[in-house]
Amino acid sequence: MSERATQHDAGITLPDKLYFKIGEVADLVGVKPYVLRYWESEFSIIKPTKTKSRHRLYRRKDVETLLHIKRLLHDERFTIEGARKRIKSLPKDERRQGQLPLVDRTYRSVLARIKNDIEALHRMLS
Repeated sequence: MSERATQHDAGITLPDKLYFKIGEVADLVGVKPYVLRYWESEFSIIKPTKTKSRHRLYRRKDVETLLHIKRLLHDERFTIEGARKRIKSLPKDERRQGQLPLVDRTYRSVLARIKNDIEALHRMLS
């Protein structure tokens, strides 16, 4: 696990990544991929990016929202409609999705790696 991974309030550790494949998300959330696809159809807030080959890429905020949906449905025993209303009642800034295009993801990833390398070199030279 990366040292930059973050702990989610549900006890799930999310790796420090911008995008997650559906299999990764299914493992993190603890449901099958078909459940994620169903939840996409029921909760308009979940909108994974799709690659040219039509593979879903979920943003970190999507994964956090899916964890929240799972908690509402499984732990608090909400219906789909009840969970949808609860999520809509959240302040907009908590529901907002980041709209980072895939091209930006690549640049950001490269820049993060370069920054880490420079910091490591700095530590070695200090």
